[in-house]
Amino acid sequence: MKFNLISAEKDSRPVYITGNFNNWDPRDGDFQLELLADGKYTIDIPDHLLPENIEYKFTKGGWENVEIDRYGNITHNRKIQKAEETEDIVEKWRENWAPFKKEYFPVIELISDEFAIPQLQKTRKIWALLPYNYYKSNRRYPVLYLQDAQNLFHEGSEFGNWEIDRKLSLLAEYGRGEVIIIAIENGRQDRINEYILEPHALAEDAEGKKYIRFLADTLKPYIDQMYRTQPEREFTGIGGSSLGGLISIYGGFLYPEVYSKLMIFSPSLWVNPDYDFPMMNFKSPYKTRIYMYGGLKEGGEMAERMKEFEKRMEWSENQYSVQFEFRMSFNPEGAHQEFYWSQEFPRAVEWLFFDSGDDPKEFAEKAASAANTDTENL
Repeated sequence: MKFNLISAEKDSRPVYITGNFNNWDPRDGDFQLELLADGKYTIDIPDHLLPENIEYKFTKGGWENVEIDRYGNITHNRKIQKAEETEDIVEKWRENWAPFKKEYFPVIELISDEFAIPQLQKTRKIWALLPYNYYKSNRRYPVLYLQDAQNLFHEGSEFGNWEIDRKLSLLAEYGRGEVIIIAIENGRQDRINEYILEPHALAEDAEGKKYIRFLADTLKPYIDQMYRTQPEREFTGIGGSSLGGLISIYGGFLYPEVYSKLMIFSPSLWVNPDYDFPMMNFKSPYKTRIYMYGGLKEGGEMAERMKEFEKRMEWSENQYSVQFEFRMSFNPEGAHQEFYWSQEFPRAVEWLFFDSGDDPKEFAEKAASAANTDTENL
């Protein structure tokens, strides 16, 4: 069956077709369209690969670069019966998740300029990013605690930022933004000490144990009291990047009764080359989801260390009362930078909090229902 496409917007990036025939993979090399002329594309898919009722979309190689309408809105899944030929028009394309719609931006609240950390005898600035409609609903929400708030959403931050306010607006537009983010600023000159668990060549005065105890024993109870959260571990996550990712691993492992979801970006696993992480060893087995991302252009053998970490954790499942569910993601162009963590953030939030593990078609239908649209996932 032949699919023909006209792109009304000039865009030199290659075009892919994805749908219920390739597990909704937005960058499947077997489904890249052939460029015929300026803005005109085609692909001939063998009939035996297609179901009778076909659902599909066009992308520029990822859900961050999916087709949209002329106003920047989500488009519905295209739906047809198996036929001999189709002809479609794409009016515009997303580019690195943009455009972002102001009406979906989260409500950002400064919880405190000087939130007391009794475990460290220090104070810290802490923020809450609430769903855009938080004060118009009575719902309770899952919570994700993120490290290094300075680099999460502030314009003009020294190293760039994840733009999580923008990415949360995108998730909300897709019906996936119903999560509270608690952003904890790092200790600046004390960051290394606070993000390393035990004394190390880099941190002789390591205070990581005290820091993660603060998150679990002091900050979380306060957040659960102040906001409409879903306080159970099934709805609570922790995450960060680099050393922030490393301390989040320890936080998840030392407090399995608190966290069930770990968002770990480019973790500094080289700090613990023996992978001797404390395991969750309790009477009841805990299930924990871990979304781990790394760039292949990062130093320190990032990809190899991440794969070895996964292997060690899978081995530990037989030794301790713990069950891991991993999602590993690698970006061939990814460097150790906020820009790349920003690109991965929506995918990680979606999988950790909104993907129930159903098969792709059932998950797509639930996603469509949640967003009041036929759009598949991000």
